[in-house]
Amino acid sequence: MSEKNLLLEKDGALAIVTFNNPKALNALTVDTFKALEALLVDLEQDVEVRVVILTGAGEKAFVAGGDISHLATLDAEGARAFALQAQSVIARIEAFPKPVIAAINGYALGGGCELSMGCDIRIAADTAVFGQPEVKLGILPGFAGTQRLSRLVGKGRAKEIIFTGEMFSAEEAYRIGLVNKVVPKASLMDEARAMAGKMTDKSASAIKLCKEAIDNGLEMDFARGARYEADLFGLSFTTADCKEGISAFLEKRPAKF
Repeated sequence: MSEKNLLLEKDGALAIVTFNNPKALNALTVDTFKALEALLVDLEQDVEVRVVILTGAGEKAFVAGGDISHLATLDAEGARAFALQAQSVIARIEAFPKPVIAAINGYALGGGCELSMGCDIRIAADTAVFGQPEVKLGILPGFAGTQRLSRLVGKGRAKEIIFTGEMFSAEEAYRIGLVNKVVPKASLMDEARAMAGKMTDKSASAIKLCKEAIDNGLEMDFARGARYEADLFGLSFTTADCKEGISAFLEKRPAKF
C-alpha cells in the first residue's frame, strides 16, 4: 500500500483496515484519505471480502481527528477542499456495498468521530472517548459531522455535543444511540469479528440491497421510501442468492451464498 499509515489484514471473508500512526493518535491526513479511498475501491472489487472492519493502532486512539498541523496551513479555499475530500471518502464508506464495522478502540474525536459515523455499525471499547471539539479551535465539523450526528442522535443532542465541544464516554455514546455496543477493550476485536461473522455467511446481494433501502430511504418521505423498498424487494428476486436461499429453506438445508 502506498500509505504506511494504513494497514490491511485479510482473514477469509473479512478485511481489517487499521489506521496506523499511533504517535499522532492516528490523525487523518490528506494522504491517508487518498490511500483509504484507493483501498476501498480495491476491497469493493475483491469478491472474497464480505465485511470490512476499521480500527486504530495503539492503545489510545481509534482516530483522534484531523491533522491539526495541516489545518494550521489552510486558508478558506484549502479548508473547503480538505472538507470535500474527507466527505467524499466517508460517503464512499457509507455507500460501500458491503457492511463496514468501526471497532473504536480509543479516542474518536472530530474527524475520527465523523469517520466512524460513516460506518454501518459502531462497536466501542469501554475506554473509548467521543467528541466533536472543533468549536474549541474556532471551526466547525467539516467532514459532514453536523449532518450525520443529528441524524443519528437527534438535532438537540447533536447541537449540545457540537456547541460544547465536550468529550463523552463510550457508555454515553451507547445511551444516546451513537454506538451499537460497548465491550471491554480486551475483547473489542473479538466482538467485531463475531459481529462480522454473523454477516459473512448471509447473502451479500441481499445485504447490499438492505443497506441501500435503509440509507437511501431515510432521505425520502415514508411513502416514497416504502415504494423504493418494494422496488428493491422485487430486484432481489432476480438474484441467484434469492433462488438459493428459498430453495435451501424448502429443502431444509443451509444456504450456500
